[in-house]
Amino acid sequence: MSKNNQLFLAILGGGALIVIVFFLAVLSIIGSGTGIISGDFGDTVAIIPVQGEIGYTQSDILGGSVVTPQSVIDGIKQAEEDSSVSAIVLDVNSPGGTPVASEEIMNAVNNSKKPVVVWISDAGTSGAYLAATPADKIYASPSSIVGSIGVILSITDLSSLYQKIGVNQYSIKAGEYKDMGASYRDLTPEETKMLQEMVNEDYEYFIRMVAENRNLDINYVRTIAEGKIYTGTQAKKLKLIDETGDRDDAIDAAAKLGGIRGEYNIVTITPTETLSDILTGYSANFAYSLGKGIGSLLNQDSLESSVDYNIH
Repeated sequence: MSKNNQLFLAILGGGALIVIVFFLAVLSIIGSGTGIISGDFGDTVAIIPVQGEIGYTQSDILGGSVVTPQSVIDGIKQAEEDSSVSAIVLDVNSPGGTPVASEEIMNAVNNSKKPVVVWISDAGTSGAYLAATPADKIYASPSSIVGSIGVILSITDLSSLYQKIGVNQYSIKAGEYKDMGASYRDLTPEETKMLQEMVNEDYEYFIRMVAENRNLDINYVRTIAEGKIYTGTQAKKLKLIDETGDRDDAIDAAAKLGGIRGEYNIVTITPTETLSDILTGYSANFAYSLGKGIGSLLNQDSLESSVDYNIH
């Protein structure tokens, strides 16, 4: 065989290999992107994990587990668009998170075109519970931790520590309250009043949403709120959840709500994190830190942020 023929065959074989690899890669992307394996029409229950704190940044490189509202919204959308899926289960194990992110998930659950059942494993508290409240049914293990209807704004005053270790921190600001909550000074009485009013407003909104979504009297919700936590058994008695049971019980309930008769398939929709997601997360952190003030941004890598506002 001539060298020209050998070269031609090598090029042809290499090209075929590239085509095969590309084809397999496309199939892999399609499979991972949807998380759905279509079976018979309407015979599938889709599971969407909600594991970790709820916020706007993806799981960071250091290992913190964060659930973004967009990942849950995308999961619900995928389930809605797949004709084989008749119902959705949110598999929740979360202590809560930021108010707006939790509210976004709540709205996505409320607007779902297919039945949604929530199963709470170890914990479904604060923002995670708020997100679960519009579900068609909420299940929890008898030993689950449920509730903690409340809002907390944690502020750390490190001024005494700075003095002891000889750190002098200054801020150049435009706006009287721009450094409110900074770690190098305490709050003034007026600032404390301002922040308390903000927290009270979010707390009342939380109570109102629980009352509306769970069809409960708002004054009754106030009596069982106050940041109290309950076991799954207690939560059922208080009407915060519908049933106690395990994950399979929740999936069975979802299948029935979806009109599935007999056996059904189960698929799990998991979010995929891209480089763009990671960069977006860091951009969000940077922008949020700028909103809090330059002083907080400079301290972010060395000390925990002095302001932590969550539905916890």
